[in-house]
Amino acid sequence: MSAAPFRASFPIRSLDDIRKLEAAPLAEALTVRSTYEIFRNSGAAFGDKTALTFLRTGDPADAPIRWSYAQLLAGIHQTANLLHRLGVGPDDAVAVLLPGCLDYHLALWGGEAAGIVQPLNPLLTDEKLVALMTAGRAKVLIAYGSDAESGMWSKAMRLRGQVPTLTTVLRVAPHDEAPGSAGDLPDGVADFGALRAAEPDDRLASGRDIAPGDIAAYFHTGGTTGAPKLARHSHGAQVFTAWASVNMTGQGPNDASINGYPLFHVAGVLPASLASLSAGVEVIIPTTALLRNKQVLANYWRLVEKYRPTSLSAVPTVLAALANVPLDGADISSINYCRTGAAVLAPELAARFERLFGLHVHESLGMTEMAGISTITPPGVVGPAGCVGFRLPYSQLRVVKLDADGNASDRDLPAGAQGMVLFKSPNLFSGFVDPADNAKAFTADGWLATGDLGWLDGDGRLNLSGRSKDLIIRSGHNIDPKVIEDALGAHPAVQLCAAVGAPDAYAGELPVVFATLIPGASASEAELLEFAAARVDEAPAKPRSVIVIESMPMTNVGKIYKPELRAMAARRVAEAMVGEACTELGLDAAARPLVEVDGDNALKVRIDAAAAGVQAEPLRQQLQQALGRLPFKTQVILQ
Repeated sequence: MSAAPFRASFPIRSLDDIRKLEAAPLAEALTVRSTYEIFRNSGAAFGDKTALTFLRTGDPADAPIRWSYAQLLAGIHQTANLLHRLGVGPDDAVAVLLPGCLDYHLALWGGEAAGIVQPLNPLLTDEKLVALMTAGRAKVLIAYGSDAESGMWSKAMRLRGQVPTLTTVLRVAPHDEAPGSAGDLPDGVADFGALRAAEPDDRLASGRDIAPGDIAAYFHTGGTTGAPKLARHSHGAQVFTAWASVNMTGQGPNDASINGYPLFHVAGVLPASLASLSAGVEVIIPTTALLRNKQVLANYWRLVEKYRPTSLSAVPTVLAALANVPLDGADISSINYCRTGAAVLAPELAARFERLFGLHVHESLGMTEMAGISTITPPGVVGPAGCVGFRLPYSQLRVVKLDADGNASDRDLPAGAQGMVLFKSPNLFSGFVDPADNAKAFTADGWLATGDLGWLDGDGRLNLSGRSKDLIIRSGHNIDPKVIEDALGAHPAVQLCAAVGAPDAYAGELPVVFATLIPGASASEAELLEFAAARVDEAPAKPRSVIVIESMPMTNVGKIYKPELRAMAARRVAEAMVGEACTELGLDAAARPLVEVDGDNALKVRIDAAAAGVQAEPLRQQLQQALGRLPFKTQVILQ
């Protein structure tokens, strides 16, 4: 068994440096076989050094809770041994329903040492959580013993009787709960902390020898609309993500980072946690609510001044929020590396961040299907917004032309030409739990079809423009929404913006833009439309309208949620058509139908027959005919 933590061989600044690293066979360069081995090595190397720092509140004056590397390893041993005693084996799943907390790391890494960990998004409906746990055959659920965060405990109690394979729920006490205050727990529910404390903390009682091909985790993809899919990660894939991240970024035991990503998401678990902890970095957890905590955001720069993190990592929407938080004299000189991912960075936001804080934002690309990381822009490498850096060592990257259906073809494109991004890599996932989901994930010759659109520059760096599914298709013309977003995002009053296709009976889709404004700023929709249109050269791509909204819909990870924006755009179109039909029939506002658009682009118009009177049926027929021309499943219902 290897005994050394991960450390960078030398700084990576170019593709030639990556090739130099690849001179040795991967089997020689990386000998660690499992995530458990990572924590054995880190525990031995760093001992009493702080591994995890949990902030109880967003107030910099409050004392945090700290765990050393030795304490973390001991807790991982205890957790794995507890799960083993509860009957969890290498093929059994341990579901996790927790907020940001120290115990999450015990559930993650102890769960992987005993079986297969299955982190869950607490904002999913009960129905989807039950489906995920049933598909993963979860045997144990580790859940937060409070409803303070997303109603987790009540949700866990409801799930308990609906998952056939579930035998035990382990209750994690909130850090501020008084001992013994939880009271008696129901049958099949036990206290995680009390049971864990009774287990050996210096070894795996199972004696398990974990192989690189053993499945470590099930991560669900999407799930906000439609059925989420369970992606299988092997130990080897997760270990490679940690090793490659450390080599690409150079992080080590003198570094610290604030990890504000949710720990049910690959970004928070793998590049932000496992990679850091494999190299002796101190990982700071900013309260149970993470960066959704308004106090944490308001005090972010003061927290940086106190805890001296050397890197800042956040999704673009969080960076936009931080750009509104004044430094007020806070010393943030400890930060030497700022990075983002999950969504393409707007050029204006990148420029604003650098102007305000002196921090260049380095972009990376990560995805669930590649164990959290695919490309990295290393420290010292400066690229334009949208440049997500170099491929990982020992990985392969292609950009291919789209076929007529918008899918990947087998035709490679030269540098500078935009197409779909494909990967092969040691951290490629082991396929979905449901084999039927694999068909669209891979090309016929085994490349991962990412759905990302981009191009390679002369230095071999990948530059992203967006997602193939986000393309706006106007009369057969593919419009890249990033062109519109970059144009409007340059307006000084705009905080965030996102372009989507609004349905049109003739063109199929027309580009529209939703925008939020910087607090205190003002601009009319007409002014913003004129500003954006003047900066979009291609006539079909000029937006038809700009809609200012109070807040941008977000996923729980902090990405702009475009399906909701598309539904909002469709509703506006349908409501306009309904208004025209009502006007023609002389109906007043009280008689106008209710328009609904769901996440599957199904349009429903409900007519109150009593309010519409004798004109209800003519109105229904007129609307069915008019709305039927839109690219939607349309239903006009007479009630």
